[in-house]
Amino acid sequence: MTIPAEQLSLITADTPAHPPADDAVRLLLFNAQHASPERSRRQATWIAAQKAADIVVLTEVSSTHGGDALTTALAEHGYATIIAPKPPTPDYRTVLAFRTANAQPVHSPVTVTPHRAPAARVTVGGHDIGILGLYVPSRGPKDQRNVAKRAFQDAVTEALPELHAAFPAMPLIVAGDLNVIERGHQPPHKVFGAWEYAFYDSFHTAGLTDAFRHLHPDQVAHSWYGHSGNGYRFDHLFVSTPHAIRVLACEYHHQARETQLTDHAVMTLRLDLASPSTQEATAPAATAP
Repeated sequence: MTIPAEQLSLITADTPAHPPADDAVRLLLFNAQHASPERSRRQATWIAAQKAADIVVLTEVSSTHGGDALTTALAEHGYATIIAPKPPTPDYRTVLAFRTANAQPVHSPVTVTPHRAPAARVTVGGHDIGILGLYVPSRGPKDQRNVAKRAFQDAVTEALPELHAAFPAMPLIVAGDLNVIERGHQPPHKVFGAWEYAFYDSFHTAGLTDAFRHLHPDQVAHSWYGHSGNGYRFDHLFVSTPHAIRVLACEYHHQARETQLTDHAVMTLRLDLASPSTQEATAPAATAP
């Protein structure tokens, strides 16, 4: 849900550090790492200073004081629309923040813990864009190992083909911490099962393209590091395949991780909103698996 208007009216918002672009989608993916209120406010200050952060997808946001501090601070920094679903019981959630008021929540097609999968439609430079944020659960405690993770992944896989109907003919972006890696990941990690690789594959099957791999097919990249120092590419950005040709940039950035604002790399995406090219206009429609 969005922060109620009566609450926003009580917040003295700064002018955004960077006015939102009208010729491109500029999106930033940030893992909040269940931050305390103090660190959440520092995260919001850092995010607001980034030119690429017209749209922000925040994962692993707490449902208590830290998460509330984060959304309030983002509003103070000029984010005009904030979609911050509250879970019915304590759990992590995903938050969407927009520098523009031209954004509205859309019913999430993900039926399991939908507070981890908010959806929105935003208008940028006269173009409608569909957004889905995702935060996949970790493996969980030993007595419930992978139960929540598999249930959520199954619900997402089932929902993905519905997105094209929810956001017809418009660019669609799915961004989040998926807690899975791609096939052929370097280094390989034996802990991941076939069902986890199949989850990653389900995005392609549903007509979505890995934006980073589209631009960097052979680059080894990691967004999170374990205690042993091994890297994992957990954070992902997907774009509807007919619009992948519009991806101008998709990168991982480690400054926030290296300064301990978060334990994940930040991802950024820039998607051109120029007139459709011939290749895009003639791209085949996505089909359900």
